Amino acid sequence: MRRLLAYVKPYWAALAGSVVLMALVGAAQAALALLIRPIFDRVLNPSTADEAVPLLTFPAIGLRLDLNHLFPAGMHDVWTMVAAGITTVYLIKGVCDYCGNYLINYVGLGAVMDLRQRVFNHVLKQDSQFFELNSTARLMSSIMNDIEKIQVASSHMLADWLRQSFSAIGLLTVLLQHDWKLAFVSLTVLPFVLVPTARIGKRLRRTTRRAQDDAAEVNEVLQEALAGHPVVKAFNAEQHEAVRFEAATRRLRISNLRYVAQQALASPLIEFFGALTIIGLLTYARTQIKTGAMTAGEFTSFVIALLMLYEPVKRLTGIHNIFQQAAGASQKVFEYLDTKHEICDSPQAQPLTAFRHSIHFHDVRFRYPTSESDTLRGINLEVKHGEVVALVGPSGGGKTTTANMVPRFREITGGQLTIDGRDIRDYTLDSLRGQIGIVAQETFLFNDTVANNIRYGRLSATDAEVREAARNALAAEFIEQLPEGYETVIGERGTKLSGGQRQRLAIARALLRNAPILILDEATSHLDTESEMLVQRALSNLIEGRTVIVIAHRLSTIRRADKIVVIDRGQVSELGTHEELVSGGGIYQRLHEMQYLEADVS
Repeated sequence: MRRLLAYVKPYWAALAGSVVLMALVGAAQAALALLIRPIFDRVLNPSTADEAVPLLTFPAIGLRLDLNHLFPAGMHDVWTMVAAGITTVYLIKGVCDYCGNYLINYVGLGAVMDLRQRVFNHVLKQDSQFFELNSTARLMSSIMNDIEKIQVASSHMLADWLRQSFSAIGLLTVLLQHDWKLAFVSLTVLPFVLVPTARIGKRLRRTTRRAQDDAAEVNEVLQEALAGHPVVKAFNAEQHEAVRFEAATRRLRISNLRYVAQQALASPLIEFFGALTIIGLLTYARTQIKTGAMTAGEFTSFVIALLMLYEPVKRLTGIHNIFQQAAGASQKVFEYLDTKHEICDSPQAQPLTAFRHSIHFHDVRFRYPTSESDTLRGINLEVKHGEVVALVGPSGGGKTTTANMVPRFREITGGQLTIDGRDIRDYTLDSLRGQIGIVAQETFLFNDTVANNIRYGRLSATDAEVREAARNALAAEFIEQLPEGYETVIGERGTKLSGGQRQRLAIARALLRNAPILILDEATSHLDTESEMLVQRALSNLIEGRTVIVIAHRLSTIRRADKIVVIDRGQVSELGTHEELVSGGGIYQRLHEMQYLEADVS
């Protein structure tokens, strides 16, 4: 909760204003209880109605308030003054409550917006391993649903907490000024309410965390079923997914019902002990009024103030439970914030201004945290400026992992990787990745316009530069045939386009970035022959004048590479040109023969 309050600090002025206003609301609530006394002792008692005596007294602090001085001479009728007082108090209470509620919601919503933004920024900077361990649906659930619980507590409930707290303080003051001994006796029941409430609150925190985890599971099942709907339909698995979703929602329902059952305990406790207190007070009042030790107005005012006090106490226990719910929801949020960035800038990092000479792998090793053996086992390789170097080999051999070392998507666990003779960890991440363009096997496009998807390569690019990149990527022709041309929204992940069209947009994006180092990760492996030819021509335009690392499955696409590197079981097993390797009797020759055999069979 202290960590949550830290996000309120930037809004301290608005918070202070809301506290003052809510204090006035509490004072107004107490004043309403005080105004009950003159109604019974003066307005409803004709024998004293015309006496000019103080109407409100505070013996506990020695204060006597004579309302006759607050009104003109013609308005000294007791009922007129009491009615005017009640009207004024309600007006002040309403205005202060409205303004205070607005300010506290301004504070709460602002703090939660800052928290959500910080979590999003922090998660976005995590490495690949973090996203492998945390599913997209669960991350979305925390950033949206968990923080939504915090928002309720920090805005609506915080306003109510201030309102009820100051009301309780004001009403407690009224009770003490009437009869402090009786007030203490009346409040002896509070421990019987507060202690169980505190225990309930601890249970609610645990229950809330389980409920949020169950909600994240529902999101996960939903996201997978919707995103994978073609697979679901292809295997007639609609019923299977429906059963999975029903099971997840049933678990969420049970958790929510457990929360409701625990939260509902507080209200009956307060009402039961409140009823016992009122019975005791009425018994006591009969004796006091008969002996003249207390007037009917004093007792009525006391009882009404006590009854009014139980409402804030009841509300505060409910608010306490809501805060516990927010605390439970915030645990996962702060877990994400506490997750350190494994790949980040070192204190001595300097910007990489330009790539000039070479990328050099010196005995590079890498092991996944959950693996018992190295994925890369001493990679030694030099990629010179302007070279096209192809990485080939059996699936799972380490080709993609090797390429991912260059932009530091993965961090090497042994050896050294240098660019222009300097360890890449000595360069800032932004400048390093700014020198690298990537066209991946799985092209990701946003549910945005064609132009904005291309412009993602360089957000400051003009429309003319976007169109030039599209022409060089051989994408301009099909783009201009779209319903709205470059302003056509292409759907989630570019579903309105074919595979070849999506890949050419990715190439246009890389062209617009104009980075000197280019990584192509099996950019044509999923394309038909016609689309592959178009993409290959577009790639020729992209490769020109750049240093290129190509991860290739189809060997026909890398025949003209300056250097072909065969990676098998995490090691460089062969290195040379196509002509040298195709007759070398090794893995490359075997892969080449298998692909030509497959081509002949097809």
